[in-house]
Amino acid sequence: MALTSVEKLHIFHSQERDAFSKLVLKFSRSPAESLLVIATWLWLEDLGFENIFSTILALTDPLIASLANEAVSCFQCLDSNEPPNGFNQIPLTTRYTEERISLQIIYKQRYSAIIGIKYFLTTICSRIFSDILQQVLPSSSLSSFDASLRHPLIIPGFPHPTFGSINVMPNDIDGDNISNNLFSSPHGLWGWNANCIATENDRTLFLTFSRGFPVLHEEVIELFTKKYGENCVLGVYMQHDNGKFSKANANNSSRQQSLYARLVLDSITTVDRILNGNKLIMFEIYGKHIWARKYEKRDKPP
Repeated sequence: MALTSVEKLHIFHSQERDAFSKLVLKFSRSPAESLLVIATWLWLEDLGFENIFSTILALTDPLIASLANEAVSCFQCLDSNEPPNGFNQIPLTTRYTEERISLQIIYKQRYSAIIGIKYFLTTICSRIFSDILQQVLPSSSLSSFDASLRHPLIIPGFPHPTFGSINVMPNDIDGDNISNNLFSSPHGLWGWNANCIATENDRTLFLTFSRGFPVLHEEVIELFTKKYGENCVLGVYMQHDNGKFSKANANNSSRQQSLYARLVLDSITTVDRILNGNKLIMFEIYGKHIWARKYEKRDKPP
């Protein structure tokens, strides 16, 4: 009898499923935390730390539990606006991946890491653990199933303040809607990258200037392109601009000084390069100070 797409998917991701089963069935860890642990390991594997799941599953249960605790430290440090303190916070991960890795290194890639973990959480984990989740979720979390009306499972802990929502449908997955990416290998072959799925807001910094020291569009562009690459700036939107600014239509005729601006960059990687794990960083050009931090969209953006 031919295997269904769901069965093939489960076989392909058997190691991830074995690891997840251990976390929620054997170790009784919460489903939400366990999903984020697996998504973090998938992100690390895609980052280049090879064979994470085969390495982890070859270890004893106490070591697997300790590695899961270190994965929790990894994604929890991304929730903080302050960089992690101390050293060797994830010594087992460093040891068994045989790579130089630390919370500080992960935090310096904070925004790329958040997008990466979110990607694996919502596109891989949401599709391959449905049957396991139904074994551990309380009955109140399981939506009644109707052949004509399907509802996602209710997983306590989601929406997550950093990683957002996860949509896990009960029972079998519709084979026609299974992406080829779910059958891809890691190490950059998943058919994605953080830059291609980052939104404009993800790629935006919020800049502030000192009163009495007006900063021009061209000065913002000059500062960041000299430091981070000729094509890194896609747009600058000053406080008193009537519309979005691009390098092709600079307009500095405003008589009123702008005290802040939005800087749209080419990639989430550039955001991480600029901030380098800092909440706020200061630059100087022609004696004028420019402070940069990650842009957070509000109801009335500047």
